[in-house]
Amino acid sequence: MRQLFLVFGAAVLMTGCGSAVKLDTVPVEDKSGVAVTQSNTDGESNAIAKSGISSVDMGKSTQQAVAPAFAKVVYFEYDSVAIKPEFQAIIEAHARFIKQDKSRKVALEGHTDERGGREYNLALGQKRAEAVKNALSLLGVPEAQIEAVSFGKEKPAVLGADEGAMSKNRRAEINYRKHL
Repeated sequence: MRQLFLVFGAAVLMTGCGSAVKLDTVPVEDKSGVAVTQSNTDGESNAIAKSGISSVDMGKSTQQAVAPAFAKVVYFEYDSVAIKPEFQAIIEAHARFIKQDKSRKVALEGHTDERGGREYNLALGQKRAEAVKNALSLLGVPEAQIEAVSFGKEKPAVLGADEGAMSKNRRAEINYRKHL
């Protein structure tokens, strides 16, 4: 009887630690609200092809700044990889900046708050970085110029266990590397 209670207790504990977030796919929405999924084997998503989205050639600019002066952080809701609409303008501005110079490289660093296990947070941070990467790719940035990495909960922006601090840690940072 005691073993039955232990097994039942372990099952309840494991169920409580689960999450509904699917880490297999990263949803990205275009301006019309159509969900876009990861690309297939030929490199282009079927949803992208059907939606009529095409890359925009912004051309070369004479601007040679090392990094843009606009915001470099995209924040996420708890346990989510969906990019909020208020960050679309930031992503679009970075896409224009990256496309100005083919040698410009960007590292997208995914982060989480302190809740959850290490492995789960590393996977969630990776999916957040990949969500921003997919959004930049939809805007015509070549994937060769983008790298998505995860730090999980290892590098908090703000220390603290309150919701205000944790909301600042659920983010993807856009960091530029020197020209190669």
